[in-house]
Amino acid sequence: MNLDNKFIQQRIEKVELLRSNGINPYANDSKRNTTISKYLNVNADIVHKENKRDEHRHYRVAGRIKLLRIMGKASFVNIEDESGSLQVYVARDNLPEDFYNEVFKKHIEVGDIIEVHGYPFVTGKGELSLHVDDLKLLTKSISPLPEKFHGITDKETRYRKRYLDLIMNSDVRKTFKTRSKVISLTRHFFEEKGFLEVETPMMHPIAGGANAKPFVTHHNALGIDRYLRIAPELYLKRLIVGGFEAVFEINRNFRNEGMDATHNPEFTSIEFYWAYKTYKDLIAITKEYFEYLFDHLDLPTILPYNDMEVDFSKFSEIPLIESLTTIGGVPADIVNDKEKIVAYLKDRGIDVNENLNLGLLQGELFDEFVEAKLINPTFITEYPVELSPLARRSDEKPELTERFELFIAGREIANAFSELNDPIDQLERFKGQMDAKESGDDEAHEMDEDFVEALSYGMAPTAGQGIGIDRLVMLLTNQHSIRDVLLFPAMKPLAKEEQNENDEDKN
Repeated sequence: MNLDNKFIQQRIEKVELLRSNGINPYANDSKRNTTISKYLNVNADIVHKENKRDEHRHYRVAGRIKLLRIMGKASFVNIEDESGSLQVYVARDNLPEDFYNEVFKKHIEVGDIIEVHGYPFVTGKGELSLHVDDLKLLTKSISPLPEKFHGITDKETRYRKRYLDLIMNSDVRKTFKTRSKVISLTRHFFEEKGFLEVETPMMHPIAGGANAKPFVTHHNALGIDRYLRIAPELYLKRLIVGGFEAVFEINRNFRNEGMDATHNPEFTSIEFYWAYKTYKDLIAITKEYFEYLFDHLDLPTILPYNDMEVDFSKFSEIPLIESLTTIGGVPADIVNDKEKIVAYLKDRGIDVNENLNLGLLQGELFDEFVEAKLINPTFITEYPVELSPLARRSDEKPELTERFELFIAGREIANAFSELNDPIDQLERFKGQMDAKESGDDEAHEMDEDFVEALSYGMAPTAGQGIGIDRLVMLLTNQHSIRDVLLFPAMKPLAKEEQNENDEDKN
């Protein structure tokens, strides 16, 4: 807040004048007895009655002033609460003596939060409104809101000042209400399936559970570094070892990587682990989960997304290697030859680390030529072992794993596999990851000896899955940037001079 701003100074002066006249500009004695949406629903019948008012019904509602049309002896005010918007009619003769001229007209402004009492009536234009007989200022806004009809058009400002974005844009509030519903429905779905919700540590001694760069912090009391959670996977599987058979965690994860339309350094996902099941069972429950969400959110099966139409009634499956040729158009004689893959990528101007193993290079082909083409929900299955250090090998094809990733609208939404429960195989996989790290893969897994020891006591055959909540909400609300579904996304810091310029532009 820039106290030198002339508009803010004018409003601060009004705060002092209100106080000097015995009016508390920050009152804490609201007697609101209904919300705007309830008021509109309860009184909707008046619109169809011959008498377009009912002075026997009385309500007290509150909200922020979004529009103010002051006339001589009467004014129309639009107020808004979380549930909706309401027009109220304020007349001089219905208020205490001099209140309209000396308080309302001089000191009440757009942005202020007020409480009004009155009865319902319908205007000549047919709008259900509230006829005010008492008005109280609850909160004085000293920073002027952006002009209503233009709102906040600069996305940087919207993300940095989300509170202002929420004030000005009701559609933004709807998006975040949908997000909240998705999380709540996700929890209920898995609880109804018999899963137990658990909590695991957010500071890990070893960065593990996924291939990603960690954030590092320091534990002063122990005198050691800790890593913010990349994923809860290894802890959740320890619980399966311990005897729980179906667990889930809706979790915050942290990955020290770049920011773009689908990546934020901290994000939300659900991970769940299910004993005595395989990744095929997870494909079935994932389809059921989407049906559950669409039913409870009352969504059509075909949704628009970023100039595309996604049909959620059309789920398909295809092995990764097969997808390289049938979807990606990569020649079949290339996909299993390391040197040919490197040459193929270089010929197309794609930077590639020649030290990567065959499986990782096949992953590069997939990222470049397949992923963006997967519009309707597609389960990509049978990943190379090198891409899946924690997944169980296929008994029929030991070079592949029992794994899938779900892609929708060209983006990964979920990752799942039959879990590796052979402790010796897991130890060798970790060693392979350490070799990959030495070859330049700085996102490879660290060795987790305690997890290997946990497996040595025996983990039941288990399937596990993670679903990205942020990307899922993006799909369901047709938002094209992850920042539009995060209340407070990570942002580069502003220089102080730039911040001051933005404050001036706002006003």
